[in-house]
Amino acid sequence: FIHMESANHTRTSKFLLLGFSAKLEIQLILFGLFLSMYLVTFTGNLLIILAVSSDSHLHTPMYFFLSNLSFVDICFTSTTIPKMLVNIQMQSRSILYEGCLTQIFFFIVFGCLDNLLLTVMAYDRFVAICHPLNYMVIMNPQLCILLVLGSWCLSVMGSLAELLPLLRLSFCTHIEIPHFFCDPPEVLKLACSDTFINNIVVYLVTGFLAFIPFSGILFSYSQIAFSVLTISSAGGKYKAFSTCGSHLSVISLFYGTGFGVYLSSAAIPSSRKNMMASVMYTLVTPMLNPFIYSLRNRDIKGALGRLLRRAA
Repeated sequence: FIHMESANHTRTSKFLLLGFSAKLEIQLILFGLFLSMYLVTFTGNLLIILAVSSDSHLHTPMYFFLSNLSFVDICFTSTTIPKMLVNIQMQSRSILYEGCLTQIFFFIVFGCLDNLLLTVMAYDRFVAICHPLNYMVIMNPQLCILLVLGSWCLSVMGSLAELLPLLRLSFCTHIEIPHFFCDPPEVLKLACSDTFINNIVVYLVTGFLAFIPFSGILFSYSQIAFSVLTISSAGGKYKAFSTCGSHLSVISLFYGTGFGVYLSSAAIPSSRKNMMASVMYTLVTPMLNPFIYSLRNRDIKGALGRLLRRAA
C-alpha cells in the first residue's frame, strides 16, 4: 500500500475504509438498507426537480432554490454512499489516495452548498414575508441565478482551501480510516506531518461557510418572527408561518444533525458513534427533504400528482 518518495517521506497509494462491521451477515443487511435509502433519496429529489421544472406555476424563486437544493442533495449523497456499496459488494475496503482526495473535495463542496442554499432560501422567505409588495422586484431572475452561482463559487473555493493543504501531508503506514468514507478530520489524524495549518484552514472555512450563513438564517427568521407578530389576524399569522414550515423543518434537520455530530464527537470521541451520526446528515437528511416538502406543501403535492399522471 505504501511507496517511498524519499528516505523520510511517505505517500500512501491507498487508504482502508473500515466501515461499520467486518461480519458478512451485518454487511449484507447494511448493503440492503443503504441501497434502499440511497434509491429513495435519489428518486425523491429527482421527482422534486422534475415537478418544479415541468410545472409553470412553480417557476418562482422559492422553487428554483428548492430544485437546486434537491440536485445538491443527490450529489452530496452520491459522493459517499455508492463507494461504500461497491466496497461491501466487492468485499474490499480500499480507496485510492486520489479517490479519497476527490471524495473529500466533493463532500466539502456539496456540504457547503447545502448550507449556503438553505441561507439563500431563508433570505427568500424573509423578503416574501417582510417585503411582500417588492418581492418580485427584489427576487428577480438575475439575482436568483447570481445567488446560486455565488453559492457554487464559494463552496468550490472553500473546498479547495481545505484540500490543497492536504496535498503537502505525508501519511504513516497506519492508513486505516475508521469510517465508511474519507471524512476529512479522520484523514487528518492519519498524517505523519504537522497538521497545524490544515486545522487553522478548517476552522476558517467552517466559520466562513457554516457559522456566518447560519447567523444569516437566524437573522432572517428573527425578522420574519417580528413581522408575523405585527399581523393582527390569526389566519394571517398562520398563512405567513405556513410558507416557512417546510424550510424550517429542513433547517432543523440539517443543523440539528450537523451540530449533533460535532458535539457527540467532541464529548465522546467514538468512531462508531461518529459514523452513525454521519449517516444522519449524509443520507437521512437528504432522503427526508423531499418528503418534508411534498407532505407539507400543497403546490409540490399537486405538481407531483400531475407529473406522475403524465408519466402513467
